Amino acid sequence: MYRFLRTRRWLGFAALTLVLAAVMTGLGRWQLSRYQARHAVNARIAAAARATPVPVGQVLTVDRPPAGDLAWTRVETAGRYDPAHQILARDRTVDGTVGFEVLVPLVLDDGSAVLVDRGWLAPASTGANTPPAVPAAPDGRVTVTGRVHLPESRPDRPRTVDGHIEVRRISPAVLAPVLPYRLLGGYLVVDAQQPAADPAFGTIASDHQNDWLNAGYTVQWWAFALLTLGAFGWAARREARGDRPPDWRAGLAE
Repeated sequence: MYRFLRTRRWLGFAALTLVLAAVMTGLGRWQLSRYQARHAVNARIAAAARATPVPVGQVLTVDRPPAGDLAWTRVETAGRYDPAHQILARDRTVDGTVGFEVLVPLVLDDGSAVLVDRGWLAPASTGANTPPAVPAAPDGRVTVTGRVHLPESRPDRPRTVDGHIEVRRISPAVLAPVLPYRLLGGYLVVDAQQPAADPAFGTIASDHQNDWLNAGYTVQWWAFALLTLGAFGWAARREARGDRPPDWRAGLAE
């Protein structure tokens, strides 16, 4: 009944089916690897959130970006803010609203500084690109507990606008030339501060990865591979039973 599978037409059909199934299986494996990588990032973020903060010097060093696996590590440090060198990061979205993140150098006891992201503020009412009124930074010595953020990719050149420094992407290495301090290679996102942070600031969440999207794509590609093989089997069975539509039979006979 299935001798027709040896014909050139059906051998070509079988080869195409196997190639398509192999490609879809490979795409599924790639999506699975993406899921595993993103799941590991989320697990690291969750573990860091539960961990006791460590001194910032154990994680960050001057002029050197931290290793990728140190992202979101909770650290603690103390110093004094320098609001004269405040930095606004524009085009930052929180809960669907575009605003600004406010960064201030925290000058440490050894004279170096670490950029501290105090939080997010909505733009002024006159427009999305209008800087907000920023609450004053605390005077005197400040203790900060925060999460390590890696330098952002594709940083832009900082510019001075109305007396403050403004950027779109945050990179200590790019900002260092316009600041009078040796900067640590990563920056901190505030979790807690003494004296307490101003409640006007919105919280900056850790960058959790959407790993379940990759898990869904994995299942989807593997399901497509099985459906492709199943479609070949279904077509072969119909051919063997001779219950193909007349127009299809005529097409195969040509």
